[in-house]
Amino acid sequence: MEIILTGRKSIYEEIKETVERYIALGVIKEGDRLPSVRTLALKLGINPNTVARAYYALEDEGILRSIPKKGVFACGAKKHDPAREELKAKLVLCRDAGLTKEDALALVEEVFQEN
Repeated sequence: MEIILTGRKSIYEEIKETVERYIALGVIKEGDRLPSVRTLALKLGINPNTVARAYYALEDEGILRSIPKKGVFACGAKKHDPAREELKAKLVLCRDAGLTKEDALALVEEVFQEN
């Protein structure tokens, strides 16, 4: 895995975005082991805490999985689905406006029965 630090963003962000890009492009596949925090930090000549921060952020997003004493592994590309995100945002607005779960489910049934 080759990470080139350009200095355009923070080092943490560059590491995070590079790993995300490699996974999305299939360079890093699901289940592949990534370099350890210490190994990558030494290779890049940076503080290990910076690499750890990027790995933790990717783990929080479900892109990486850390297994104690085993390593850090890719979980696969994060599926970006704009339609799903938009629907979720609208459902939150409806819920906050007082729409009940039952009413929302009834609307979903109604929409899917129209086709």
